[in-house]
Amino acid sequence: MAATLDQTIAQRERSRLSEFVGSQTFWVLIAVILACLFLSVATDSFATAKNLYNITRNVTFVAIIALGMTLVIITGGIDLSVGSVLCLCSMVLAVTMHAGYGIEIGIAAAIGTALLVGAFNGVLIAYLDFPPFVVTLGMLSVARSLAMVASNNTVVFQFGPDHDKLLALGGGAWFLGIANPVLYMVILALLTGFVLRWTRFGRYIFAIGGNEHAATLTGVPVRSIKVAVYMISALSAGIAGIVQTGWLGAVTTNIGAGMELQVIAAAVIGGANLAGGVGTAFGALVGAALIEVIRNSLGLLGINAFWQGTFIGGAIVLAVLFDRIRNLRQSE
Repeated sequence: MAATLDQTIAQRERSRLSEFVGSQTFWVLIAVILACLFLSVATDSFATAKNLYNITRNVTFVAIIALGMTLVIITGGIDLSVGSVLCLCSMVLAVTMHAGYGIEIGIAAAIGTALLVGAFNGVLIAYLDFPPFVVTLGMLSVARSLAMVASNNTVVFQFGPDHDKLLALGGGAWFLGIANPVLYMVILALLTGFVLRWTRFGRYIFAIGGNEHAATLTGVPVRSIKVAVYMISALSAGIAGIVQTGWLGAVTTNIGAGMELQVIAAAVIGGANLAGGVGTAFGALVGAALIEVIRNSLGLLGINAFWQGTFIGGAIVLAVLFDRIRNLRQSE
């Protein structure tokens, strides 16, 4: 007897649920929840309102960039320049506003800079077949150098007539006491998730990561999609830079240093496959959350902060191991 529409929908929902439960993202989410429960019991300060506020705010900067990085990784690429792009965009914003221009001009200049950098990376990678590792590694150095040139390697902490507006943008809490960066992160995550799941652009991204040659043969505009993806990655770094400038209230040329490693770690821990073809917006958030919980817990438990890299590196290895085991089981 033919299945009814309700039965078909129910079966599809069950398959989606079972797929999520079996995913790496689900188990990382469980790890985050268990870590939070353990720290709430083991320490007196983890579950306080102030600490939770700091955690949710701190995680946003890595998470916002990880959303853009996830798109790059899904296509089988990598972007090592995001930390330096964040620095460059932050400095462009700061220098522009310090010169007396309004916040709108400053933000437009920062976003324009990000898109220009992303387009440059994407054209070299997509049209000239440069390796993504080489191009973005070079941009890592170039972008930070340009930030030093723009500011003469000085700290910028005066943002002209719209100084208070910028601080409110990054450091305020306009809705229900929730830190503004968290609201931006949620909005961008919903937008990224929608694009990946429900748009042709999202399907093209997965197609390129799954099999670029096959995607080309089926008419996918591979080169233009790649350029767009690297522009989105740089744009996410630029947005994070704008928000972080408002939060810190000052910009130095070492802002964002080493951030690319945390961003890649967040994406990979959250389920993105460095070989391409796999990744979700929710996974990027979960991976960033785990990294921040690890960082926060070290101080609360009295563990030397220098162990942070060891824990994060171990989490990456475990994430990749989990993915390999899952692939082996599926192949069997």
